[in-house]
Amino acid sequence: MATPTPELRHQVIRIYKELLFLGREYPLGYEYYRPRLHKAFASQASLRDEEKIKQGIKRAEFVKKEIEALYYLKRYRTLRQRYDEMASA
Repeated sequence: MATPTPELRHQVIRIYKELLFLGREYPLGYEYYRPRLHKAFASQASLRDEEKIKQGIKRAEFVKKEIEALYYLKRYRTLRQRYDEMASA
């Protein structure tokens, strides 16, 4: 088995850090989010096939977009609620 390229390693570390950063605002709390993120990445640590690593990076990017969408929806609902309260007052 070939070892993954340093470039792939940096991509994995980058997406891990981005997901970790996004976890600060996770609805169930950072204490809930961080161990699960770590476990998800640790379970894939033995991967050596570059194609499987790239698939994992794509999956992580998808999860990142889903979390961002969750935050935007939460922000939208909060603003909408505040606007409705102001309009009814």
